[in-house]
Amino acid sequence: MSTAAAQSFNGNLKKALAGLRRIDLEGLKWRVFDAKGQVLGRLASHISTVVQGKDKPTYTPYREEGDMCIVINAKDVCVTGRKMTDKFYRWHTGYIGHLKERSLKDQMAKDPTEVIRKAVMRMLPRNKLRDDRDRKLRIFADGEHPFGDRVLLEPYVMPERQVREMRPRARRAMIRAQKKAEQQEQGNTSNTRKGKKRQEVEPEISA
Repeated sequence: MSTAAAQSFNGNLKKALAGLRRIDLEGLKWRVFDAKGQVLGRLASHISTVVQGKDKPTYTPYREEGDMCIVINAKDVCVTGRKMTDKFYRWHTGYIGHLKERSLKDQMAKDPTEVIRKAVMRMLPRNKLRDDRDRKLRIFADGEHPFGDRVLLEPYVMPERQVREMRPRARRAMIRAQKKAEQQEQGNTSNTRKGKKRQEVEPEISA
């Protein structure tokens, strides 16, 4: 390993271990989320549920009982639609006219861990427990993390994604088109029956 790589690894390690002394780790589980191929919002909702402790029967809104969440492969997270170019992160520097913005694509290239962090933190309630829950969230861009020696380390199994065949608006339009076609067919069959009846009546009158 080169000196630059070793320095970056040590810096990431210090950053990952920062703030653990302020957390009571006794009895907490270390849940590992693999973000590879997962949808951003769906993944963030599961992480926010675990970090708040909502998956436990002892959940209380004013108590901090969430588990530690380790997210790996943050650079391989996916988004649906055109969010990669249409979604923007905006912030203000405090100076007049200094409203900054950055697209999701640029943020993924700059720091993909911040994308997942912002998605999770915006799903948490804004109260005094927010900082403690932020400390329990450890996100890594690659598939490696420095918490492999933890005894209570367990991977989080994401449920299967139920993909809709088409959007609701398109489905409603398809149903309307099918009903219209059925009505037209019924109208055509009724017209043909009326025409046959007229043809049967006309010869009787002429006779």
